Amino acid sequence: MQNNVNKKVETALTPQEISEKYNGGKRVLDFTGKKNIFFCVSAGIILIGIICNFIFGTTLDIQFSGGTIMTYNYKSDIDTNELRDFIQDHTSDKITASFSSDLAGGTGNSVTVQFSGNNKIEDEIGDQLTDDLQEKYPDADFKLLEVNSVDPSMGLSFLLKCLVAVAIASVLMVLYVTLRFKKIGGLSAGVMALVALFHDVAMIYFLYVIFRWPIDSNFIAVVLMILGYSLNDTIVIYDRVRENRKIMGRKVGVDSTFNVSASKTMKRTIMTSVTTLTAILTVYIVAIVFNIASVRSFALPMMIGVISGCYSSLCIAGPLWVMWQQRKAKKKALAKSAKE
Repeated sequence: MQNNVNKKVETALTPQEISEKYNGGKRVLDFTGKKNIFFCVSAGIILIGIICNFIFGTTLDIQFSGGTIMTYNYKSDIDTNELRDFIQDHTSDKITASFSSDLAGGTGNSVTVQFSGNNKIEDEIGDQLTDDLQEKYPDADFKLLEVNSVDPSMGLSFLLKCLVAVAIASVLMVLYVTLRFKKIGGLSAGVMALVALFHDVAMIYFLYVIFRWPIDSNFIAVVLMILGYSLNDTIVIYDRVRENRKIMGRKVGVDSTFNVSASKTMKRTIMTSVTTLTAILTVYIVAIVFNIASVRSFALPMMIGVISGCYSSLCIAGPLWVMWQQRKAKKKALAKSAKE
């Protein structure tokens, strides 16, 4: 016996009827009807990011551009901005300095100085900087812990490998979505999921630009994690669309089908994002308290990426997919009328 809920709708239903019949009488949010607002918000943020990119530019970490990393340990409390300026004044190369504190409180503080664009810092330069620091801060007991150099050609090779990894991951994700959701237009679902992923990557990239953080391995790690996280949200919505497409039938427009599906999954999507954000926020607060720059530059982009991933799945990928399907249906109708 065929279940009544699987019976296709034969006549067009009003929004209220759709709400009562397929969403338990709960309000169905009109995501597709407000798509222009969503698109304008995203376009505005991207435009601001592009302007900031022209103003500040993009800085590559020495992992990608090549250079030298020198790590010092010191024991007294020193103003980090003052120390950064002092080191910059005593070298002709552009530096990036990051600071951290020992969590156990036993070894004091440390500063990691990155000299970009050099194959190797000469031993004399390193020794002179150490002497200058010891002279400027005699009570801090500055000690040079380690020196690491990265060849520019190796850094460029590493960057290209990271970009290839991101590209391969993106292509495989699109193929997966395309094959899994054939019944709702697999290619359109895959392409729009990819557009949403690019949207999220852009948000993370512009965050690095605005905060003037160098693009490093943390950036690649955040991008790869957000690609998977955002795609998971999109897949959950697509899966509900596929189920509701069978239940609601072809007489109900794809816009209504998506709105019902997104409304049903929104609570789950938001709760999952809030749970993830709570954990990452805890890590970020700890990083601020103990002044761990590397963790801060990972946790904050992750939080922005989680928020952007939740937003893009509901407000970007879905409405774009609906637009594709409506355009496709319109072309098919025109072709059919032309034959008649």
